[in-house]
Amino acid sequence: MSRIYTYFGALVGLVCAYFVVRLVFFTDLTTRTVPADVLQGVLLGCGLALVTALIIGRIRATTSHGWTTMYGCGRPGNGMFFRAAQAWAFPGPITVPEEAMYWRTTSDGSGRTLDGHRDYVMHFEPGRLPPTTAFWSLTMGDGRNRYVPNPLDRYHVGDRSGLVPNADGSVDVYIQRQAPVGHEPNWLPAPAGSFILWLRVYLPGREIVERTYSVPPVEVSHARGI
Repeated sequence: MSRIYTYFGALVGLVCAYFVVRLVFFTDLTTRTVPADVLQGVLLGCGLALVTALIIGRIRATTSHGWTTMYGCGRPGNGMFFRAAQAWAFPGPITVPEEAMYWRTTSDGSGRTLDGHRDYVMHFEPGRLPPTTAFWSLTMGDGRNRYVPNPLDRYHVGDRSGLVPNADGSVDVYIQRQAPVGHEPNWLPAPAGSFILWLRVYLPGREIVERTYSVPPVEVSHARGI
């Protein structure tokens, strides 16, 4: 969840608390009118609903190594309010884990905002690529979550893009503006400024469904860290 949304929710909560305290302790009820009460009730209701959605979204979101996801939002029986909380805290598709899982990050493993002025690498240990019976992909978006134009017209990499493993069976994905010499098949082009990464896994394996799989962090490359 972005800090802007968090600060906005906190501001709305403070405004609602102010009106409630003012109503209970500092308002002469004999001077109130029905239209004013209705308007205030609608505004307070909307504000409290927003704050509650933020709280639920923060509780249900799972963050590890900078990656955020939410499990079970598409389960049958989940109400519209819960889905609204998910859409606010994690703007990803609403599905059941057995169908697809999505992770999103705007920061590296150290918590710094992802920025195209740095080179990054995402290292998958041998046998630790996202488990799936369909396919997975790592997708790049700029700061507004739009595709990043690049000479290769490459907007994502994954198990169908021809990633080349290292000698020990591990896989490195290079996330940077310039092509990594000798590692072009594993290059995910980045923009000049901030960007967003999405990891999508369709028909995920048991480790993901049971929440035992950990997505590796995006780390600043030792070849050119800033």
